[in-house]
Amino acid sequence: MNTSSSFSQRLIDWQRQHGRHDLPWQVKDPYSVWLSEIMLQQTQVAAVLDYYPRFLEKFPTVQALAAAPQDEVLSLWAGLGYYSRARNLHKAAQQVVGQFGGTFPSERKDLETLCGVGRSTAAAISAFAFNRRETILDGNVKRVLCRVFARDGNPQDKKFENSLWVLAESLLPSENADMPAYTQGLMDLGATVCKRTKPLCHQCPMADICEAKKQNRIAELPRKKTAPEVQTLPLYWLIVRNRNGAILLEKRPAKGIWGGLYCVPCFEKLDDLYAYAERFGIVSDGLEEQTMFTHRLTHRLLMITPFQTQQRPSEHLSDGLWVSSEHLADYGLPKPLIKYLAKG
Repeated sequence: MNTSSSFSQRLIDWQRQHGRHDLPWQVKDPYSVWLSEIMLQQTQVAAVLDYYPRFLEKFPTVQALAAAPQDEVLSLWAGLGYYSRARNLHKAAQQVVGQFGGTFPSERKDLETLCGVGRSTAAAISAFAFNRRETILDGNVKRVLCRVFARDGNPQDKKFENSLWVLAESLLPSENADMPAYTQGLMDLGATVCKRTKPLCHQCPMADICEAKKQNRIAELPRKKTAPEVQTLPLYWLIVRNRNGAILLEKRPAKGIWGGLYCVPCFEKLDDLYAYAERFGIVSDGLEEQTMFTHRLTHRLLMITPFQTQQRPSEHLSDGLWVSSEHLADYGLPKPLIKYLAKG
């Protein structure tokens, strides 16, 4: 048995015996599979387990999701991060309804035409829902391949990545019926055994054919990406309430931090906050500066300083919404704002 066929058979047998079998999206319904794959992009399984059932309950079909207002979709997504995924999810649902008659296409190339669906995500949907012989190549899979086959290269180099795609395709099992177990096995092996740090080599079905293990290079492979520099960004929030205690919220621009969510008026410069407050007749002396706190995004450290006022402005001076505290849950709010408002 050559290494390629040995790899796929070992993985399938291992997955069936030791892999994860109780994840709620391990179904044949392409809508459910697609939803989970989008949620799992750059997000831990534990976090998705919390959001996934609520999403399916609210939008049980692709038609229900396509017909929903974008704000409703974003409010359910709030806290999961990478909000462009939620906007793309909504657009892709409308594509499935408008271009594919409400039925998910089974071919990877067609799935790749959907907003927010790249090659690996399309392959996962195609393999899980339709048993197609298509390979995924996410971070976990790259780590498994680089170690088992001692592939060494710059992870940011396109040529090296393409070579991993070619390798991954050469390893596919010959039987279509094995594709769900094989694909899940790739995910499970990388997530639970061949981990980035402290891999459990003694539990690995590839231990005796793993080239990195033979060469004592497990810690070295795969090469680490150059960590992007974390930028510090000061933000200033204006907390304004009307005479009924409702808070002023504004919809964030689609691009940028918290795109499409609702937030209190938010500024990168303090002078802009003061100028905005003056529109309500609130002078800088009438603003109380609160304690600054930080919130970490992937490549940014936000330094947020809220300003509160006891003055009650007239409501018609803003294009925003006045939302009472009991209705805040109906809107998609950034995680740090939810925490801040919860503290009272």
